[in-house]
Amino acid sequence: MRLSAPRIEPVDLDRLDADQRAALEPFLSTEGGKVGGGKILNIFRTLAHAPKALTAFLGWGNYILSKRNALSPRDRELVILRTGYNCRSGYEWTQHKRIGLDCGLTDAEIARIKAGPGADGWNDLDRAMLCATDELTSDHFVTDTTWAALAPLGDKGRMDLVMTVGQYTQVSMILNSFGIQVEDGWDVDPDLRK
Repeated sequence: MRLSAPRIEPVDLDRLDADQRAALEPFLSTEGGKVGGGKILNIFRTLAHAPKALTAFLGWGNYILSKRNALSPRDRELVILRTGYNCRSGYEWTQHKRIGLDCGLTDAEIARIKAGPGADGWNDLDRAMLCATDELTSDHFVTDTTWAALAPLGDKGRMDLVMTVGQYTQVSMILNSFGIQVEDGWDVDPDLRK
């Protein structure tokens, strides 16, 4: 966690204005089955200070997390977790570690994500996806060698990988810079505590 307190406090759900209520409606009108188990997570309560931006943000994020993304859920979470780790986002890592386990990543793979593409145990495609993530988060460009190694994903899969890393780089910047705190009861990985 980069900050120990929020720079922007999450909105008080009992004091929402009409625009904030409209932006949070997808969370307010449902029970369970949503990210956070029906609870409105701190990220969304914070982004509700800019309700029109939150609405647009949710639309794009829903694409990245949907079956329309060509990456399998496991591969998507592999990339998201490496992005969050590279961006030093304790919140992102904590949230997506749970999701990654639900999507087929093992505890051993999640631990290895922190070591990166050079760690033993990755297959060629996993290694290529992790390399691409590292290149995108450090140089904002996928090298020709890595692009070629991603060929099994096809063009749409390679596009979705770049867009997923871009989305979660943005999410990590938001979380880190706004000081969004993890939810009550969440434990931040010791490697990502300041």
